[in-house]
Amino acid sequence: MDFLGQFLQDFVKQLQSPTLGFLLGGMVIAALGSQLQIPDAIYKFITFMLLMKVGLSGGIAIRSSNLQEMLLPALFAVAMGILIVFIGRYTLAKLPKVRTVDAIATAGLFGAVSGSTMAAALTALETQKISYEPWAAALYPFMDIPALVTAIVVASIYLKKKQEKKAPASLSAVGAYAGSGSATGYAGSTSEYRSQHSKRVRIWPIVKESLQGAALSALLLGVALGIFTRPDGVYESFYNPLFRGLLSVLMLVMGMEAWSRLGELRKVAQWYVVYAVVAPLVHGLIAFGLGMIAHYVTGFSLGGVVILAVIACSSSDISGPPTLRAGIPSANPSAYIGASTAIGTPIAIGLGIPLYLGLAQAIMGGS
Repeated sequence: MDFLGQFLQDFVKQLQSPTLGFLLGGMVIAALGSQLQIPDAIYKFITFMLLMKVGLSGGIAIRSSNLQEMLLPALFAVAMGILIVFIGRYTLAKLPKVRTVDAIATAGLFGAVSGSTMAAALTALETQKISYEPWAAALYPFMDIPALVTAIVVASIYLKKKQEKKAPASLSAVGAYAGSGSATGYAGSTSEYRSQHSKRVRIWPIVKESLQGAALSALLLGVALGIFTRPDGVYESFYNPLFRGLLSVLMLVMGMEAWSRLGELRKVAQWYVVYAVVAPLVHGLIAFGLGMIAHYVTGFSLGGVVILAVIACSSSDISGPPTLRAGIPSANPSAYIGASTAIGTPIAIGLGIPLYLGLAQAIMGGS
């Protein structure tokens, strides 16, 4: 009964959070037909600022942390980012009317991390006076970057293999029609063509191209500057004070875009709605279990366990959309952004945070 009561109390608080409020506000004004627009240049600048802030905070926390204590939770964060992509690849992608490349992009966005959801979780922990390691927020890039890179690599491999299957099939059709291979400019058999032209997909060039994307470059630059330089002054005076304000503008923009994508999402496939409701909570529970392993093995705090669960439950609203647009251009943004922003983020903030807070408090009360 205590768990249920605490869950309902936290649930009501999260419904009143500024992050969710601005997101829903954007959806409401879009539904009312508002002509409000944020110029693309301003949107890109806000995205860059937020990515730099997240990267800098992570780098500074890593620099000042005990790396031995951080190692196991960081490995679990990396594992979750990769695992979520493959869960989506072999569940969502198998459902009717779901394009595989769209499913992979959606899973990548759900494997990546929402800065706004993490900020809401940190605020909730502080309100509940639940302590956590200062470096726990630095787990963000350890889950975010592997998820995005994995999604782009998996999608690229899938698309290349799909192209390779089409080429010999079309060759056979032309060869059968002509009675020989001369019509195609190739006199050999289909099997010989396949052996000569079906090369192994080279993964490193795909990974390199992903890391060179604008969003991941900004995030990685922030992490590197936080670790190897002393940016604390500019971070505290410039990036940190602007974060919540810029995040609210981004949530407003994402809310407006989410509304426009919501109608298209129903046309793409209703299974995205089911995935966006169920998958975040499942991802978070898996991460909570891994966090408890780290808790018993290394003394990782229960507050840190909640953070690990929440970032696994979240879906990216800062680094993910621009990275996937560039890395998987053939994927339909209506599928992955609609599922993530319109459904996944409200689920993570409204249900995920209260759920994992309640579990942590139940464990603390029982110990």
